[in-house]
Amino acid sequence: LHEGFLVTGMLIPLIMPADIPLWMVAVGTAFAVLMGKEVFGGTGMNVVNIALLTRAFLFFAYPTKMSGDIVWKSGTADLLAKNGGMMPDGVSGATALGDLATFTGDSPTVAGQILSADMSHAELLSHFEKAYDPIEAVIGMLPGSIGETSFIAIMMGAAILLFTGVASWRIILSFFAGGFIFGLLMNGLGHNAYQELPAYYHLIIGGFAFGAVFMATDPVTAAQTNVGKLWYGFLGGMFVILLRVLNPAYPEGVMLAILLMNVTAPIIDHVVVQRNIARRTKRLKTA
Repeated sequence: LHEGFLVTGMLIPLIMPADIPLWMVAVGTAFAVLMGKEVFGGTGMNVVNIALLTRAFLFFAYPTKMSGDIVWKSGTADLLAKNGGMMPDGVSGATALGDLATFTGDSPTVAGQILSADMSHAELLSHFEKAYDPIEAVIGMLPGSIGETSFIAIMMGAAILLFTGVASWRIILSFFAGGFIFGLLMNGLGHNAYQELPAYYHLIIGGFAFGAVFMATDPVTAAQTNVGKLWYGFLGGMFVILLRVLNPAYPEGVMLAILLMNVTAPIIDHVVVQRNIARRTKRLKTA
């Protein structure tokens, strides 16, 4: 009951765009619980993270509703003028990752402004950093799914999970390390402006931090061995950046990376256990 409440009542809504119809959330949740958990034996028997399976189902079933390209405004003079003196409910606009994905094409955009494809990588990144200030990403002022916008709030959640022993610090730390190191590797390649994006940006925009803290650490679907947790987290963070930077058609990457690592976790644990057995057997033979 506790797990079901946590997943359906908190995590699933937090990884959804703010404007998604509630009936879609209900359909996606029902599909994930039935096909991702119950068919495998119920609570504690699921192979992949149920919340991410919900998002994956909705992402492929209703892609236009899962774009998250909505920016909620508190009120500006130009908006009032354009809307006859009334405040609109929201204003459509690209997310930071959506803009970064355009940097690999012929029509780069930043916050709705079309930039020249002849701009240097440094100029494109300068426009991006002005539109998407890292401080705003940290405090939660950039658009995105409900739970992923505030890095500070996510880190507060991480502290609670670590204090209560629910989450593994090995997974969280290695996930961030994998993402940062692979981001630096992309900086070294530097074939386009997206690859030259400062590595720390990847950690604070999009769902990276939320995925590292609340999704990758799921005790049922994550690796179980201590060494396995380090590899599980590191490879997960690495795959996020790989999917983001080298696949412009899918600018986020966190969902698919963690689902891939969920499936790979038993293999990682098996390899770690077998290596330990082989090492101990060799030690006994030489004793």
